[in-house]
Amino acid sequence: MTQALRAQRGFGALAAILVLVFLAALAAAVIRLSTVQQMGGAQEIGAARAAQAARAGIEWGLYQAFKGSWASCSAASQTLDLSADLGMRVTVSCNSSLYNEGESEPGVPQTVRVYTLDAVACNAPTACPDASRASGPGYVERRVQINAGT
Repeated sequence: MTQALRAQRGFGALAAILVLVFLAALAAAVIRLSTVQQMGGAQEIGAARAAQAARAGIEWGLYQAFKGSWASCSAASQTLDLSADLGMRVTVSCNSSLYNEGESEPGVPQTVRVYTLDAVACNAPTACPDASRASGPGYVERRVQINAGT
């Protein structure tokens, strides 16, 4: 009878070790899930900031094309530093072309200048897009492109 009691005591220790291993694995899974969720949230915030910075770059580029120093807008490009406010840099480029849009009077062609503005916002320390950081964790980039005519 004493042999039966000794065998049962060893089984309890084994069961306790298995329960502890299971609980440790469950805790590790919960911690990993929490970390991934927080990283995803940070990426979403960065993506929203990059989208806002790209839109701001388009607005700035439109002003430069219509009222500012980019009158011809021929391959003009400039990088805006919004890192103090949004942690982003925006590279804005502009091209324009003249198109005939019918006639204003018989025999007089009416030309229209069409502007193509492209804004690329990213959280790189240099100009955007940054191909060297594009595959790294935490890199966020958004592009907005518009066509506008006068």
